[in-house]
Amino acid sequence: MTISSLFSLDEQVALVTGASRGIGKGIAVGLAGAGANLALVARSESTLIETQQEIQAIGVQAKIFPCDLSQTEVISDLVEAVSAAYGRIDILVNNAGTTHRDSAVDFPEERWDDVVRVNLKSVWLLSQQVGRGMIQRGGGKIINIASLLSFSGGIRTAAYAASKGGIAQLTKALANEWAPKGVNVNAIAPGYIKTDMTSAILNDPVRVAEFMDRIPAGQFGTPDDMAGAAVFLASEAASYIHGHILTVDGGWMAR
Repeated sequence: MTISSLFSLDEQVALVTGASRGIGKGIAVGLAGAGANLALVARSESTLIETQQEIQAIGVQAKIFPCDLSQTEVISDLVEAVSAAYGRIDILVNNAGTTHRDSAVDFPEERWDDVVRVNLKSVWLLSQQVGRGMIQRGGGKIINIASLLSFSGGIRTAAYAASKGGIAQLTKALANEWAPKGVNVNAIAPGYIKTDMTSAILNDPVRVAEFMDRIPAGQFGTPDDMAGAAVFLASEAASYIHGHILTVDGGWMAR
C-alpha cells in the first residue's frame, strides 16, 4: 500500500454535522478533497448550498440533509435518509455545537439543557445509530469534535465545558467497546479558531493580545487547519488509533 492510498478516501461516504460554516465546512471540504462523498448536515438547507457547491466543484458528490440536532428525536430519520441516499455511512464527523456564556450561579437551566443536548446527547445518538451499521460492516471512522475545554474548565462556560469534557470521555468509552469491532472512534480538540463562536474574542484587542501570548504559533487557527487532522483520522493511516484526542491548537496545550 502506498502512502497516498493510505490517506485516500475515494468512494467513502462521510456525514458531517454543522457543515455550513467554520470548522464543519473546513472538514467537509477537506474530506471531499481526499475523495469522499459528503452528506452535509445543518439546521437550514440554504446555509449548506455554498459548502455543497464548493465540494461538487472538486468532483465528488455532496447532498444536503437539513436537520436540527437540538430535536434529538429526528436523528434516526437523518441516519435513515443518509443511508438510503448513499447506501452506507463510512465516516461520521460530529461537529455541530452551540454555547452559552453566563456565570454559573445565573446559568439558565433551559440553556444548560440546550447546550448539552446539541453538544453531547446528539453526538451520542448519532454515534450509536451510525455505529450500528459500521459494526455490522466491520469498520468505520467516527470523529468527534472536542475542545480545549475538554481539558480545562473555562470561565462562564459551564455547560460547554461539561459537554466537551463529556465528548472526550464518550470518545474513549466508545473506542473501548468498538475497537475490537473495527470501528475507530477518535476526537479532534481545536484550539482557538477564527469562527463565529470566537468572534467576541477576535473583536477585543486586549483579549486577542492575551491569547497571542499563550499560543506558541502566534496566531489563531482557521477552519482549514482542521482538514488535515480529519482526513488523517478518517483514513487507513489511522487504523491503529483508538480513543485519541488530537489537539490542533497552535501549541496551546504545550505551553
